[in-house]
Amino acid sequence: MKGQRVREVLFVVGEASGDLHAGKVAEVLRQVAPAVPLVGVGGGHMRRAGVEIIEDVERLAVMGFVEVLQHIPRHWALLRRLRARMASGRVGLVVLLDYPGFNLKVAEAARAAGIPVLYYITPQVWAWGANRLPKIARLVTKAASILPFEEALLQQHGVDATFVGHPLLDRAQALPSMRDARAELGLDGDRPVLALFPGSRRAEIARHLDLFVAAARAVQRRRPEVQVVVGVAPTVSINAADCPFPLVQGASFVVQRAATAGLLKSGTNTLEAAVAGLPHVIGYRTSGITYAIAKRVVKIPHIGLVNVVAEREVSPEFVQERFVPERVAAALLPLLEEESPARTAALAGLAEVRARLGTPGASRRVAEMIAQLLAA
Repeated sequence: MKGQRVREVLFVVGEASGDLHAGKVAEVLRQVAPAVPLVGVGGGHMRRAGVEIIEDVERLAVMGFVEVLQHIPRHWALLRRLRARMASGRVGLVVLLDYPGFNLKVAEAARAAGIPVLYYITPQVWAWGANRLPKIARLVTKAASILPFEEALLQQHGVDATFVGHPLLDRAQALPSMRDARAELGLDGDRPVLALFPGSRRAEIARHLDLFVAAARAVQRRRPEVQVVVGVAPTVSINAADCPFPLVQGASFVVQRAATAGLLKSGTNTLEAAVAGLPHVIGYRTSGITYAIAKRVVKIPHIGLVNVVAEREVSPEFVQERFVPERVAAALLPLLEEESPARTAALAGLAEVRARLGTPGASRRVAEMIAQLLAA
């Protein structure tokens, strides 16, 4: 109807990675539905894409990961604000990214207000929290999954799900060569490089950095010519006094393309390594209590996403007490040998994982889903 107000799309993310992916979707949405107002809980990537930020994600992220949010006043206050916004009739669609402890509560509020919900980067119910599947089926209008096996699992439980491919592939369409990446980082182009990625949260850095450095030192005792560089996530900082190796902030693909092998914390960076073609070892430690709980609730044999997608161990995992620097170094050394059987097998496994992640264009597919839901 002429003069009728166009209702807004409300994005809700809880961490920096969600802000990045939502920002990419918003960029495309500006092209396919330029008249639609975009608002959200997010950060700099979303803001630069033209999203009006109503709460900065950093105010949530500083509190760390929490599964149960009932007793956190800031989250409750934000939830009340989002409920009021949805009840006002201004919101035409809610788009949620990851962060399930909070976002499923947002989905519940949207459902109560009669607003459709698109969930992009769905909760990892295949690892734990399968009891959430009935709730997701009840609350979510459309799910856009980024891992190949998620689509069938969600569909089996009544969720209208579509595999859109992994958004990492969008970021990786113009990766530098190894030589160009080394030149950009000021590294010797003819000597092997070991990349360390100790984590994207302060607690992970605190637990991992000394162990990762010790493993790299053990490698250098056997191979003194190996150069070591540390990839630092944009969400954290590492004091140079605490690390003897060069620090590179927020350029994970460049560091991975420069490296011969890597030591990585489990998580999305292992999928980045698959896309970049970086053979690697996975190391992870957490508190004893958290690990004991995780062993009871996590239902999959691997913690590294690259191994989860491969459904086998492509990258060796050293978790908790198995993370002994000398053992980790022993697993890294063959990956630093250009023609070793271990390196050849790792590269083949990573290529298989990369193929399973789909094709580039996830952000555009999600933006088109949003446009279709708004039109409906």
